[in-house]
Amino acid sequence: MLIAQDKVVLIHYTLKNDAGEVLDSSSGGDALAYLHGQGNIIPGLEKALEGRQAGDKLNVKVDPAEGYGERDAKLQQQVPRRQFGGANVQPGMQFHAQTSQGHTRVVTVTRVVGDMVTVDGNHPLAGENLHFEVEIAEVRDATEEELAHGHVHGPGGHHHHGDHDH
Repeated sequence: MLIAQDKVVLIHYTLKNDAGEVLDSSSGGDALAYLHGQGNIIPGLEKALEGRQAGDKLNVKVDPAEGYGERDAKLQQQVPRRQFGGANVQPGMQFHAQTSQGHTRVVTVTRVVGDMVTVDGNHPLAGENLHFEVEIAEVRDATEEELAHGHVHGPGGHHHHGDHDH
């Protein structure tokens, strides 16, 4: 079965940056399950997996435009420390912030100087080239429920095949 619109795909992956550092990996855990064609994963990876099948292994390089976007300087801002409600704010801490449109986005504290805290609303991987090593574990048809919801249900979906676990 080939990967196509509305197929459920299970992949094992390792994600590295340009320097070869591992940023994320499914190694040692469940495969990542996603519903193809629904925007569940970044566009560059979804495109590369189109038409592939279980057992395929591939290396995919995804540039920022097809990944988490370019860095946007406007998403960095300084806020008074008192807005953090007395928390001991340190660089690297992440908070959920409301945008003016009412969306919630994760912001990362990048600097703390005196009473001013600099936060960055860019995705931590914005502006990065992403290098994926992917092994396709399984491709199956989505259930009607999954199609209705636009994503896979349960860890690795509903079907557990004991003999497919690595």
